[in-house]
Amino acid sequence: MAQQWNIGTLLSTSSAYWKGCTLQAGVRLGVFSFLGSEEKTLQEIHKNLDTDERATGLLLDALTAMGLLEKSRNGYRNCETAAEFLVRGSNKYMGNIILHHHHLVDGWARLHEAVEEGHPIEKRSYGEEQEREAFLMGMFNLAMVNAPKIAGVIDLSGKKKLLDLGGGPGTYAIHFCLKNKDLKATIFDRSTTRPFAEKTVERFGLPDRINFAGGDFTTDTITGGPYDVAWLSHILHSNGPQQCRQVIKKTVRAMEPGGLLLVHDFILNNDKSGPEFPALFSLNMLINNPAGRSYSESEIGGFLEESGLGNIQRLDWEGPNDSAVMCGTVL
Repeated sequence: MAQQWNIGTLLSTSSAYWKGCTLQAGVRLGVFSFLGSEEKTLQEIHKNLDTDERATGLLLDALTAMGLLEKSRNGYRNCETAAEFLVRGSNKYMGNIILHHHHLVDGWARLHEAVEEGHPIEKRSYGEEQEREAFLMGMFNLAMVNAPKIAGVIDLSGKKKLLDLGGGPGTYAIHFCLKNKDLKATIFDRSTTRPFAEKTVERFGLPDRINFAGGDFTTDTITGGPYDVAWLSHILHSNGPQQCRQVIKKTVRAMEPGGLLLVHDFILNNDKSGPEFPALFSLNMLINNPAGRSYSESEIGGFLEESGLGNIQRLDWEGPNDSAVMCGTVL
């Protein structure tokens, strides 16, 4: 349903970043991880975090008002959701992607400049390594939620060799292989992701079935083929239309006839008027990327058709933030 706008909704939307920044501060300072499953006093919390007592109390009360903490006469504790998703060490930890969002805040505050100038704007740096870790680990955490579900609904029976293009830690390759015992996979991504990918593959006991090939898929030849299935997850939105066409055509050249190519991304309606998250994500790319944006179903279908694929369709699956999967068969 369309948003019903009034003074209240206008002001709550304009100040929505207050809640985001409060959550991000809680994660960055380690509030939730320190609490874990215990109740702690304000004095215990601010001393452990090495923060100001009065300011820490204001933050804890705001997190309580948001429903992420519970407050009693004796102190504060995590609510059930915070304990599950915001405590470092939890297998459902989402703190890394929240830190990645924190690193983007400065850019979003200057969105008007990006719209005026039509290109990314300079942002505060939190350190290349810290930003890379938050991004890669954030993508891993999110993929750990989506990958088992996607692997359960996409039929890869009979497939023998999968290409996980731009696969980072290889989370999807891992879960496709876990679901399909005869499948082997290659993660093709920049060499900087190799240590993380190999460590993750080893963690799941799959080094004999998943290997890593270093390269930049926008400029380098895709090696290790021919593949009978290719998985392109969240890579089109980082590229302009012409580069998307080139990447898909390059992928097709590394595949066998009859191979299945799968595209997973945030997908817009054909008139690009929604859904909301893919539309907002296009602005995120404007701030951070010279040409990337979200694409519509018809645009992605066109990329696939131009690259020599047939039987193009959108699968009956929808992930968080309106992510979806489209596919085509190599003719």
